[in-house]
This record gives sequence, structure tokens and C-alpha cells, in this order.
Amino acid sequence: MPTSASSWRAPQLSRRFIPVWRRNFLVWRKLALPSVLGNLADPVIYLFGLGFGIGMLVPEVGGVRYISFLAAGMVCYSTMNAASFEVLYSGFSRMHVQKTWEAIMNAPIDLDDVVFAELVWAASKALLSGAAILLVISAFGLVDTRYVLWLLPLIFLVGLAFAALGLVMTALAPSYDFFMYYFTLFITPMTLVSGVFFPIEQLPPALRTAATLLPLTHAIELARPLLLGRLPENVALHLGVIAGYGTAAFWLALALTRRRLLK
Repeated sequence: MPTSASSWRAPQLSRRFIPVWRRNFLVWRKLALPSVLGNLADPVIYLFGLGFGIGMLVPEVGGVRYISFLAAGMVCYSTMNAASFEVLYSGFSRMHVQKTWEAIMNAPIDLDDVVFAELVWAASKALLSGAAILLVISAFGLVDTRYVLWLLPLIFLVGLAFAALGLVMTALAPSYDFFMYYFTLFITPMTLVSGVFFPIEQLPPALRTAATLLPLTHAIELARPLLLGRLPENVALHLGVIAGYGTAAFWLALALTRRRLLK
């Protein structure tokens, strides 16, 4: 079993993660259409259900139609969910149930590359999911398309951050049931206070301060102005927080995974 110090050593990455990423892509490609539709359905239902329902009661939020305000939240929400579900349920299956990771490591590929491939693959799926939502809301004229392409690298970065957070849970989980704690105690409360459905300025001061520490808040602070045809403020701060979460969580996830698998 690796020592505590060796588990926490810096990630040692190489281009060997690419074949692992490609392996995941080839498996997913067989079920690509149901996968994309599944990731698309939930945020689209929220978007049009709440957008037209609550939008009838609250015509404008922040000077724009409520459904347009909600659209940016749904892009980030979809990205977060796609990345999280991939590393939690599919990633856990490959790591623990199917023993796919162990089989891959019989080849000249280190665990660091396998975990990094899972991270990048989950972010890639999140990019597809977020881009699909962008396509839908653009087709319905809910956004200003002036800066819409700038959302694509942001979506990928957000996918990396939430994939890294999810990998921490994957490394700790004894079973699939464990993930309910993560969604119930972290993902759902964060979704409710990060500005997805309403401006965080409406929150009590203490809760508003807590919301500014969450990665989803910073993702939305960047995404919403871009979708409304404006340039966001404090770009470096928001990007730094998102990247910081992703970097720290990936290092933690890798250390926990080393301790779990390299016995």
C-alpha cells in the first residue's frame, strides 16, 4: 500500500491518457443519442417549465425576461450534472464494479493517466451537454448570440471542475448509494443558492456570502452576461475560483484513488 506521502505526490501525467479517453468515447458512441437526449431532457424541462410558468408571474429579472435569465443557469446546471453523473456512476462502475481501471493498468499506463482520462472524458461529455442546451436556447431566440461561442471553453472548464469534485466522491464511495449524500448535501443546495433560478442578491447576507464561495456561482457569473450579450466583470477572479476548485479536487481525488487501488 502506498505511504501517505507517496499518495499525495504531484500528479504525473502523460499523453497516455488519450487512449483511455478514446476507449470511453468509443463505448459511449454506441449509445450517443440516448445519452445526449437524457442529458438534455432535464434542463430543457426546467427551462421551459419554469421559464414560461414563473415567467408569467415574474415577467423580468434584472431587466431581461425570466426565461432568458434562467437560460444561463440551465447551461451551467446541465454542465455540472453531466460531469458529475459521468464520474460518479459511470466512473465508479469502471473503477469498482467492472474493474476496468485495473484491467487498463495491466498495460503500460499509470493510475494517474487513467484518473486524468476520466476527468477529461467527463468534461468532454459536459461540453456536449452544455453545447446542446446552447443550441436549443439559441434556436428559440432566448440569448444574444454575440458572445455565445465564448461559452464553449467556459463549459469545458466548469465540466473539469465538477468532474474533479465528483472524482473525490468516487474515490471514497463504497457503493452507488453513497452518491445520494453528495447530491442531497452539496449539489442540490448549491443549485438553489448559486443564481440558477434567481439572483443571489435576494439571499440573506450570510447565505449570499456562502454562495460566493461556490464554483457554480462563479460559472453563472461568467455565463449569464455572455448569453445576454455583455462582457462579464471580474473574469480573472471567477476563472481562478473555478480552476482552483478543479485543481485542488483533482489532486485530492488522485491521492484518495491511489490509496484505494494501489495496495
